[in-house]
Amino acid sequence: MKNLKRIFIIFVLIVIYVYICNITLMPNSIILMQGETLSINTLFGLGLINSQTMQTSSSLNDQVLEQTGKLDLNLNLFNLFSVKDVTVEVIPKTTVIPLGKAIGMKLYTEGVLVVGMSEIEGQKPYQNSGIETGDKIIEINNTKIENTDELIECVNRSNGNKLEIKYVSNDQEKTTSIEPVRTSENEYKLGLWVRDAAAGVGTLTFYNPESNSFASLGHGINDVDTLELIDIASGELTTTNILDIVKGENGIPGEIRGSIDNGRKIGNIYKNTSFGVYGTVTNVERLDLNSSKEVEVANRSEIQTGKAEILCELENGKIGTYEIEIQKIFKENNKDNKSMLIKVTDEELIEKTGGIIQGMSGAPILQNGKFIGAVTHVLVNDSKCGYGVFADLMIKEMKSVD
Repeated sequence: MKNLKRIFIIFVLIVIYVYICNITLMPNSIILMQGETLSINTLFGLGLINSQTMQTSSSLNDQVLEQTGKLDLNLNLFNLFSVKDVTVEVIPKTTVIPLGKAIGMKLYTEGVLVVGMSEIEGQKPYQNSGIETGDKIIEINNTKIENTDELIECVNRSNGNKLEIKYVSNDQEKTTSIEPVRTSENEYKLGLWVRDAAAGVGTLTFYNPESNSFASLGHGINDVDTLELIDIASGELTTTNILDIVKGENGIPGEIRGSIDNGRKIGNIYKNTSFGVYGTVTNVERLDLNSSKEVEVANRSEIQTGKAEILCELENGKIGTYEIEIQKIFKENNKDNKSMLIKVTDEELIEKTGGIIQGMSGAPILQNGKFIGAVTHVLVNDSKCGYGVFADLMIKEMKSVD
């Protein structure tokens, strides 16, 4: 009998946990494109009601939403307890200018990012401080730290006295203290390796004339040491000079090698996300736009397996159009940027690059005259194949950061 009670209690606790997870993981706001189907899965007993019309989730789900604007829904338990408000925003169909232009990006973090640790004169001053790789140092002795030079200056001014350090770990601000160690070169060190910026080359996906904004890459920029998405404070989009194309092979990814040292500014980056890098354009003339190339953004329901094309720049000032094949479409995937499995079929592109290479991330994908997505990844074991992200995910991400 006791065992049955324990089993029952464990079962009840599991059920409660599952319901809590379902409620917690349901987003407070959902963005859909006009003409997209609303699909929200809930557990038994959990229901969504339109706050204005009192329409229930059973009739709301699988409904194609054509009317733009906001829809206020309420999540309730057995129609007795209100547990959460959910806002659905339906954004109108939009048009963009697909680009495929090679660009440079410079990202700057708030404070400095800790990317490693090392002993100083046989000591570990950072030990027991709580600071870990991936944390950001934002203040030392109530002085804001914006770059590595400022941190070095603050530490050397300490003359070995204990420093109060404010840092961010897992989105939480924390305070600790470290006593710097004096080196044989008469400098003071914390034993922390830090970085304040990241830079790279990629492909500019599209320009939105209505909002004067851009999207690029189709995936985020991760720190090379921590492998985490870089949380940026600001950034710049610049022109780049393509220096070389390293052809990809199975097992060996190729790359577009470019320089941004003398790059001219195109715009400001305001967000680095798992679905791309976004910002506003400040120098439109440097994009060499052709307004006649403006196309409609497709809903994922319009995408079909079969032929499509990508745009990308492999020679300075020359953007080419290359044929690909969409092999699989993962229409229910909203969690990551692997929305479509694609394969390069264009012999000219295969001859130049071997298929998909690093630096082509963000190359716009077009099908039936519409923008349907962007290249994001290459399959290392098959350089001709890779993934693309849905256009609607990029548009929604852009809308969420406007």
